[in-house]
Amino acid sequence: MPQLDPLILVDILGIIAFTISGFLVGARNHLDILGLIIAASLTALGGGIVRDTILSVTPFAFKTLYPATALFTVIFFALLLKIHKYDSIEKRWLFVVSDTIGLVAFSITGALLAINAEYNFFGVIILSFITAMGGGVIRDILINQVPAILISDFYGSISVIVSILLLLLHVSGFLNQTTILLVAIFSIALRLVAYKQKWQLPKIV
Repeated sequence: MPQLDPLILVDILGIIAFTISGFLVGARNHLDILGLIIAASLTALGGGIVRDTILSVTPFAFKTLYPATALFTVIFFALLLKIHKYDSIEKRWLFVVSDTIGLVAFSITGALLAINAEYNFFGVIILSFITAMGGGVIRDILINQVPAILISDFYGSISVIVSILLLLLHVSGFLNQTTILLVAIFSIALRLVAYKQKWQLPKIV
């Protein structure tokens, strides 16, 4: 039985997580069902499309599995929203956790693809950053709000940390599925702790 590419699994995890966070942002802004689908899909697929364009490959969103995953997730949460009030869902940290998982998952896929393409240090960081942030930035611009990356506490830094850790593991010869999983767990935990403790990067003014 053929094994599924680990990168595909991470992409799917990232899509589901970012679809949930994009859906919640859409619900918070009182979008209709089409608006919810667009907001969730852009969050889940936008960064990967930009990433694949840079890599000069067919965007992953053009393969049936990925948009179908996003659409199924939107439908599921639309039904869930009919059963439970939005406020009660938001208070359960669902948004923060799903957004964190999506952030780390897409940071990992972006960094690994950049490493496989033999990009330099800055190329790995930039591709990881774009993959993780691109969809959310496009979504926020579309709904006319300041992109979360510009105002959120210790958010984009996680993507930079993930890419640097993976690059160091690659250079030292220790990059494998186990160490990638450890980086993912560490990064998710770091983001959640940073959110809970309200960590922020220093400001100039």
